[in-house]
Amino acid sequence: MTLLPASTNALTQQLSQYDALLVAFSGGVDSALLLAEALNVLGPARVLAVTAVSPTLPQREFQACADLAAQLGATWIQRPTDELANPAFVANDGQRCYHCKSALFTLCEAVVAEQSEPQRWRIAYGANQDDLGDHRPGMQAAAERGIAAPLLDAGWGKAEIRARSRELGLPTAEKAAFACLSSRFPTHTPIHLDGLRRVELAEEALRAAGFNLFRVRFLGDEARVELGVEELPRVLNDASLQQKLIASIEAAGFRRAYFDPNGYRQGGANKQ
Repeated sequence: MTLLPASTNALTQQLSQYDALLVAFSGGVDSALLLAEALNVLGPARVLAVTAVSPTLPQREFQACADLAAQLGATWIQRPTDELANPAFVANDGQRCYHCKSALFTLCEAVVAEQSEPQRWRIAYGANQDDLGDHRPGMQAAAERGIAAPLLDAGWGKAEIRARSRELGLPTAEKAAFACLSSRFPTHTPIHLDGLRRVELAEEALRAAGFNLFRVRFLGDEARVELGVEELPRVLNDASLQQKLIASIEAAGFRRAYFDPNGYRQGGANKQ
């Protein structure tokens, strides 16, 4: 296995400073690489992977976490969090991600407290350079609790993370960007279990049809579907496929579904 030169050394240096590391593991591109590299540098006995099991995490993503943790030989701990019991999270104001990450880090802190030598353990998550300059309340929650961000501290962004993931043969190397299901709700639209389930079922229909990058935006009884711009023509140029997918999405519990001709864009839940 050939290592990346300077940037890999920077990440190795970041990870080497920890005696033991608990990785907040969502199964996404960033946390998957962080976990893999932590295991490489520290060894399995000094690394834990923790996943928060929540209605905002699709079952498919949970299974992906299980599979990858097993593939990497990581000690994987999964426990429920109940963001929907927090009125501040349900209200879905501009700080929703703060409350979500706070629940995650509270879980991680509880797991650390259970270890025989809790003082040895540091909690880390997958923030990276590409997260800077955007509205990321979750990073505030991390900073308040002293959560480490080795990828960020090493100066890595998505390009480096994906390149290194390819070298390590991680199945997440080409994985599309993903955010929790609550991100499909426009700001100030209350988040509820029924809506999360409808979005999950609707997105499964798109995945089953072979699409890679998509979001089903929750607009009450309506669903606005965003596809990656490279995949969008497949639907726009095939009326039969479009109607079939609309029928599947409506069957998930929406009165009306339609495809956004502008395609996917980050934060699209708040763009009409």
